[in-house]
Amino acid sequence: MAIARFPSLVIDCPDAGALATFYGTLLDWKVTTSPDWAEIRADYGQCICFQQVDDYTPPQWPGQTVPQQMHLDVVVDDLDVAEAAVLELGATKHEHQPGTSFRVFLDPAGHPFCLCVD
Repeated sequence: MAIARFPSLVIDCPDAGALATFYGTLLDWKVTTSPDWAEIRADYGQCICFQQVDDYTPPQWPGQTVPQQMHLDVVVDDLDVAEAAVLELGATKHEHQPGTSFRVFLDPAGHPFCLCVD
């Protein structure tokens, strides 16, 4: 028997509302914001939360001076189409691209995330 239905991921960032809007638009999930906190939720219940923190320092990937601690893999149908879309939303393509079936980007707060194809 499961104790919980869905785990939630909480991501530290300098602007909770802005980062929730970025990922909510990327995933087409509902965005809810309040001061210093925001969340996005899928129709089926999965949730990602964003916690605003003072003096936020973004991860520095691939180095480990400031480790990434976590990242999201987002599965897409077409890497080129998805890349154009996330760049338009405010992501940056990272200069280090270690694979061919995925691409590494930084969200507007500097967290690495990957667009992946199966």
